[in-house]
Amino acid sequence: MRYFIETLGCPKNHVDSEKLAGLLDEQGYEPTSSVLDADLVVANTCAFIEAAREESVEVVLELAERKRASARLVVTGCLAERYGDELAAALPEVDLVAGFGQNLWAAPATPTPVHVRRRPTSDFDLLNLPRPRTSAPWAYLKIAEGCDRRCGFCAIPTFRGDQRSRSSDEIFAEARALAAGGVRELILIAQDLASWGHDRRRAGRGEPTEALDDGTAQPLIALTRALASEVERVRLLYLYPSGLTPGLIEAIVATGVPYFDLSLQHSSRSLLRAMRRWGDGSRFLERIAAIRSLAPDATFRSSFILGYPGETEDDQRDLLAFLEAAQLDWAGFFTFSSEEGTPAASLPNPVPRELALERLREVSELQDVITARRRDALVGTHQRLLVDAPGVARSVRECPEIDGVVKVDRSIAVGTTFNGRIVASRGTDLEAVSV
Repeated sequence: MRYFIETLGCPKNHVDSEKLAGLLDEQGYEPTSSVLDADLVVANTCAFIEAAREESVEVVLELAERKRASARLVVTGCLAERYGDELAAALPEVDLVAGFGQNLWAAPATPTPVHVRRRPTSDFDLLNLPRPRTSAPWAYLKIAEGCDRRCGFCAIPTFRGDQRSRSSDEIFAEARALAAGGVRELILIAQDLASWGHDRRRAGRGEPTEALDDGTAQPLIALTRALASEVERVRLLYLYPSGLTPGLIEAIVATGVPYFDLSLQHSSRSLLRAMRRWGDGSRFLERIAAIRSLAPDATFRSSFILGYPGETEDDQRDLLAFLEAAQLDWAGFFTFSSEEGTPAASLPNPVPRELALERLREVSELQDVITARRRDALVGTHQRLLVDAPGVARSVRECPEIDGVVKVDRSIAVGTTFNGRIVASRGTDLEAVSV
C-alpha cells in the first residue's frame, strides 16, 4: 500500500505531514511521489485565511480527479478541523474528513468541533509521532501547538486550541534523531514560539501570556542554548515582539544565527490595539536597534496586514515610515481576511478590498527596493554556506522555503558547509563561489 501527501500552508503544517508520514510508515504504507500510484491520498489543508481555504478546496478537487478510482482520498489539517461537517457535506469526492490526530485509514466519523479554550482531542499525539528521515540538511522542529493569545484577526485558537508545549525531553529526542539523520539546521516553530514552556509552568490555560522583560524567566532561552550544542544551526521563527526579551536576543545571537522573524503585523499603535496586539513602530524600532547594536549583521523578517478594519491613510503613512526606518531584510504583506468567530469580523469601518490592495502594492514596492538594496550590499562579503540541494545553498541570512537562496556550483554535495564569497545579486537570490 502506498500513500501520497499534499501539504498546504505554513511550516507547522509541513511538520504535521512528516509526522503523519512517519505514522503511515509504521502502519506498513510506503511513500510515493505520484498521486497516480497511491492507494491513500492525503490533503493536509490550510484554513488561516479565505485565500488559503480556496486553494485547499481546489487542491482537494484536483487530487480527486487525478487519483485512481480505487484510491482513498482523505482531507486533514486545519480546514478539516475547522469546517469538518461542512467540508464532508460539500465534497462527496472525499472518503474521509479527519481532524487533527484522527486515523486516516479509519471508517468515516463525525468530527468533533473544537471551540476556543477547548483542547483538541485525538486518537494519537501528533506532536510526538516519529518522522521519516529527511533528505534535506535542515528540518522544522515544532516545539508547541496552539496559542494562548487572542489576536483580533486570528482564528487559530478556535481549531488549534490553547498552547501545549512539548517537554524538553520530547524536543531533544526528536532533535537528536534529526541530527543523527544528517540535519545540520533545526528551525524551531510554534504559533507563539517565545511563550514556549509557560503553559507547563503556570496553572490554568487560555490567558494571554506576556514574557517578562527579565529574560531569566523565559524557558525558551535555555532551550535555545541547549539545542545549539546539538546541531550546527538553530533558527527561531514566529517571535511575538513582547517575547523578544534581552535574554532571548542574546541567546539567539550566541547561536551564530542572528535571524529574527518578528510577528509585527503593523506599526500603528491604534491599529495594533484594534488587533489586540502589543507594541507600536517606535517600540519595534527600539528592539531592532538593540539587536543591531549587539549583532550589526543581524537579519530581520516580518509580516504585515493591510486593510484591517478602521485602517486610515495615517496608518498607511505610519507603516511606510516604519519600513523605511527599520530596513528589514525580508517582509511579507497580506490583505485582511475576515474570519468567522474572531473579534475583527464584527469591527466597523471595513476597508474596501481595492484600497487594501492598493496599500499592499505601495508597501510591497517600498520593501522590494529595501530588500534588493540589502542583498546588493552582500556582494563581496564572505558567508558560511549550507548546501540544501544541488546548486542551492543558504547563509544564516536566508530561511529555507521563505527567503531567497544562494546559487553555488552544483558539484558541491548536499549537506556540505563551506566558506563562500558572494559575487552577484540577482533580485532576492545571490551567487557565490567557494573560497
